[in-house]
Amino acid sequence: MNAIWTIAGKEFKDALRNRWILAATALLALLALSLAFVGTAPVGSVRASMMQVTVISLASLSVFLVPLIALMLSYDTIVGDIERGSMLLLMTYPVSRWQLIFGKFLGHSFILSLATTVGYGSAGILIAANAESTSAQDWGAFAGLIGSTILLGSAFISLGYLLSVMVKERATAIGLAVAVWLFFVLLYDMAVLGILVVDQGETLKADLVNLLLLFNPADSFRLLNLTGFDGTAALSGMSSIAGRAILPPWFALGALGAWIMIPFTISGFLFSRREL
Repeated sequence: MNAIWTIAGKEFKDALRNRWILAATALLALLALSLAFVGTAPVGSVRASMMQVTVISLASLSVFLVPLIALMLSYDTIVGDIERGSMLLLMTYPVSRWQLIFGKFLGHSFILSLATTVGYGSAGILIAANAESTSAQDWGAFAGLIGSTILLGSAFISLGYLLSVMVKERATAIGLAVAVWLFFVLLYDMAVLGILVVDQGETLKADLVNLLLLFNPADSFRLLNLTGFDGTAALSGMSSIAGRAILPPWFALGALGAWIMIPFTISGFLFSRREL
């Protein structure tokens, strides 16, 4: 276990030297504050909670930014070390390949978790200080946003590891990372929407559509934040959908967990058999 934490600490220190943590934290905080103080015009007319409006806005826009940050963190974690020759050096230490990849994953996940918590958390404190009042439900929704954002980022870190293990060149890895981002963030929803338009509700029923959304970590993240709390569901216009949903929010949470575990397990298996 000490070897795993040593490797995780190395990844964390590398991120500090590369200013990854500072850049990601500043970017997430700026996004949250911009949406809170520029994009919450509906608050004045409907007396909605500024924090819950911010949660809805962030849930819609973080899905574009956080996966990209996660993939840029992880796409070259294996193939990059192999190309630079540092992987052979690491393997001379008394550490197994599973310990190595798990330590790297912990390090990258902690980097993203810290950036998300500090970035969104500091913005949440400023929002609460400028709002007329904040309830426990507001803080619950905002804490849920932070936690689910960490899960979303970890899922795409796991996918980045899978890409990094499968390819032999960093250039290929970054190209596939961009393709994965485009597929899950943009193309998947467009394809589902196109199928729904063509089908006209004859074959694809509500339960099947819900299942299709769980096959995309970005959609699982949206469902969890937009329908998981009564306040955000009402403000986002999805309260009726949440009330009729075949799958409760816990399924979206479980789907995010599966998107973390399955690609990472496959990555570890492939890495354990890869020739260096």
